[in-house]
Formats: sequence, C-alpha cells, structure tokens
Amino acid sequence: MSAVTLFPNNQKSSIKLCVIVPVKNEEENLIHTLNALNFQKNENGYGLSKDLYEVLLLTNNCTDGSYNLALEYQKQYADFNLHVADIELAKNVAHIGTVRRMLMDEAYNRFIRNNNAKGIIASTDGDSEVDEAWINNIILAMEKGIDVVGGRILSKNTPNSSRLYHLQNVTYRYYMSKLESVINPCAHDPWPRHFQCYGPSIAVTCDTYNRAGRLPVLPFLEDEEFRKALYRIDAKVRMCPKVKVYTSARLVGKVDFGFSVQLQVWADMKTNNRQIVEETLDALIEKFELKRLLKECWEESLLFHSKKFTLKSIAERLQIDFSWLKEEFKTNKYFGTLWEKVEKKFLEDGGWRKVHPLVPIGEVISAMRNYFYSTQNNRITVEKFRDTA
Repeated sequence: MSAVTLFPNNQKSSIKLCVIVPVKNEEENLIHTLNALNFQKNENGYGLSKDLYEVLLLTNNCTDGSYNLALEYQKQYADFNLHVADIELAKNVAHIGTVRRMLMDEAYNRFIRNNNAKGIIASTDGDSEVDEAWINNIILAMEKGIDVVGGRILSKNTPNSSRLYHLQNVTYRYYMSKLESVINPCAHDPWPRHFQCYGPSIAVTCDTYNRAGRLPVLPFLEDEEFRKALYRIDAKVRMCPKVKVYTSARLVGKVDFGFSVQLQVWADMKTNNRQIVEETLDALIEKFELKRLLKECWEESLLFHSKKFTLKSIAERLQIDFSWLKEEFKTNKYFGTLWEKVEKKFLEDGGWRKVHPLVPIGEVISAMRNYFYSTQNNRITVEKFRDTA
C-alpha cells in the first residue's frame, strides 16, 4: 500500500518505542486507554521518562467524539508525546487491517528517518488499557536481544454466557505453552511465559517488522497473520508474562471475526450444551517432541547433512510423505516456515487426526494438571491461571 504521512515528522532522537493506537468510535473507552499510556512507570515504580516513547493515535470513519476527545487530551497533557490524526477511508478499505498497517508503517518510517532500525513499534487498541509498566517491560525484554514481545491480554468483565468457555480456553493454552517449554524448550522464550501475541499487545523491532513483510492488510485477524509471518522468519518472539494489557470483552465487536465473535460463539455453545474440543495430552507431547527432533535435524543440516534416518522416522510418526518432507527440508530458508508447512500437512493431509482425535477440553486440562504434578514429584504448585473476568 502507498505511504501516507499522517503525522508531523518530529520524532525526538531519544524515542525508543512508538505506540500505535487505531481508533474507531471508542469515545467511551478512549480516556482510559490514553491515561494508561500517559502515566507509565519504570521498574522502580516511578514515572517513566516521557522522552522514551511516543504515541500515534489514528481515528478513522468515526461517528462519535473520539477524535475531539483525543485532541483535547493532547492539549491537556503537553508533555505527553501524543500525536493525533483523523482519516476517512473508503468503505472497502475501512477496516482494522488498513488502519493498523498505516500506523505501523508510519511508526517504522519515523524510526528509519532517525536511522534507528532497532526502534520498537508497539501496538495496542482504543478499547484497551496497558499495564502501568507495559512500555518499560517491553523495552527491558527487547534489550535482551528479542525481536518481538507478545503481551498477555486480559479481558475485562467477560460476560457470564462466555466465562466458563473462555477460562477453559485460557487454561488449556497456558498448559499447552508450559508443556512445550518442557518438551521443546526455547532459549529466548523460557518459562514462565504465556501464549498470546496479538494486536492489543504486540511489539516488534523495525528491522524485524520489515523482514516479516509488514502487517498484512486484512479486514480481520490481521494480527494473527502477522504473528504467523514473524514465526515464518524465525523471529525471536518472547511471550513475556510481565507485559500485560486489559481489553474489553464486548459481545458486539467491530470486525467480522475477533475476540467479540469468539465470545459469542462460546455463548452459543453454552446455550446448545456443546463442548470445546482440543488435542489430547498425548497428541501434544508427540507433536512437541517431533517438532524438537525436526528442529535438531534442521540446525544440524546447517552445519553438516541432515540425519536421513531421523528425518524419515519423523515423517513416519507424523504420517506424512518422506520425500515431500525431505524436499521441503532442503528448500525452506527458515525453520518456522518449514514447521508451518509440516503442521498443515500432517493435520490436514495425513492420518494424524485418525490417530489423535479431538476430545472435550475439560478432559485434556485434567490430564495436563496430572501430568505436571506427576512429572515433578508432586512438588510443583500448579498455577490457577485466571484472567480478570
């Protein structure tokens, strides 16, 4: 998409992080979003220096007072590096993918003009409130050589109709992340960690943003596709538990698919007495082990030659064609790209689902809890992972 300059080119040289905030009809929530960004703290609990970060806020196609509210806030807090713009987009492109991409490109260009390829682009939303140390914790994580920081997204006031299913989903994904950290540990994303890397809280360095092909312009799930793109290039992604954001849990959203739609799906499932189904503990253990073995083959092949026997045994266990895997193994530049193709292959084309059918999520959560107790001699205290609902 063509570059459009929305904000004055006045970025201070001291800026390390640029927050982008897409807004459409968020007059009710926006003051909380801005206060959270304005009154950030450092690791000692004191106010974070305003010279470290700036905020780019773009309202689009609003029919409420969001833009004027942002302008008044800008006037009230002159020391807050808040830049505000408004745009009216054509109906066919007036969606979150367009606006988030415009903002992230703008943040990228501001850093590049200052010769700062390591500048951090951080995204949140107009209905979200970042944690008081959100910016500081992102910067601290990035200083350890991380390319991407995903923040834990906590919902506010999850509706009763969706609460149980939401908590089941969160608990399952928490345990799944923990399980992978045990079976297939990652040096740059160690335990403790979480499992989210989406629009309300994602931060990426400029060079990584550009290398990943930038944010895709999609009407919904643009952040999910961007997350996939980051893994495809083997970006160092850290799911930092200290980086948190609180977002609205409304049932009526502003995109055709997103968190609000998922909440409604869960509400309908409850009404119809249907259960969430997920992969079993055995299936997850097998998948994470095979992913680890495949990566070991991949890393070794960069120095020597792949272990053909091991690669063949991996293909057999995944129930996919060995010749296909061998060819993909040779032609893909990044392991993340290879694994995405392999996972798609064995889930969609292989016999994996016949051997590992999906089961009710409650059964898997119980099995996971037992697994972590038994594998650590009952000394572990299994955390009760709750959101703020």
